[in-house]
Amino acid sequence: MTCKNCDTRLRTDFLYCPACGGKVIRNRITVKNLWTDVLERYFNLDNTFVNTFVHLFSKPEVVIEGYLQGLRRKYLNPISYLGIALTLSGLIVFMMAKSIDFMQFDAFDTKTQTVFQEKLMGFIMDYQALIFIIYIPLMAISGWLCFDKKGYNFAERTIIFMYVLAHYSIFLFLPSVLVLLFIPEYYIHFSFIGSLAMVVYATYAVIRISDSEGVALVARLLLFYMILFMLYILTSTLIPFIMILTGVINLQDFAPPPK
Repeated sequence: MTCKNCDTRLRTDFLYCPACGGKVIRNRITVKNLWTDVLERYFNLDNTFVNTFVHLFSKPEVVIEGYLQGLRRKYLNPISYLGIALTLSGLIVFMMAKSIDFMQFDAFDTKTQTVFQEKLMGFIMDYQALIFIIYIPLMAISGWLCFDKKGYNFAERTIIFMYVLAHYSIFLFLPSVLVLLFIPEYYIHFSFIGSLAMVVYATYAVIRISDSEGVALVARLLLFYMILFMLYILTSTLIPFIMILTGVINLQDFAPPPK
């Protein structure tokens, strides 16, 4: 028999191909073995996804810098991890669309700009994957000062924050599902808490990876968030501008709703 992935000739007792590492598949796909494959692939304790998820909490510097230094098999690569995060985010967006009538977009009870807020939320939901990805290079630009002693280039800093944002998104998936199922009217409030959780985790990851210490580290973190905040504001102001140019909103949508 031959490997279906690389055509290497195999012995009949081989479970994995010695050339490419691919699993030898002998049976047709059934519901049972498909479900078993999913469980083994994503929930086995020896699986790279589980190791990556757990160790990005306990030792993010080992996972992230291990990948940067050539470790490729012990942990899930950042592209795959980001792909899982985007898939789960898509499920959240689907649930949000089902619960949108129950959501309170006026989170601070200002009684203004409800039409714009609803259209903005719809636009963000439509392009959430693209918006999510855009924030990765923004964080990579901001992180230049935090990792200057290690000399990471832009691509390497992109990998760092790809892991950070993907991990934050995956971690927040289950709480988001519970909120949308049982108290969707509070989801907008919950999203603010989620944003704070992202800041906390990003800070934790930067501290674990950066070589700076003490006052120098605090100063670099402050500069990191100042630059990130300015880039975030710049990017956020572009979204309504794009919506106006494409005709999604008009100036009347910014007017306070009638009392």
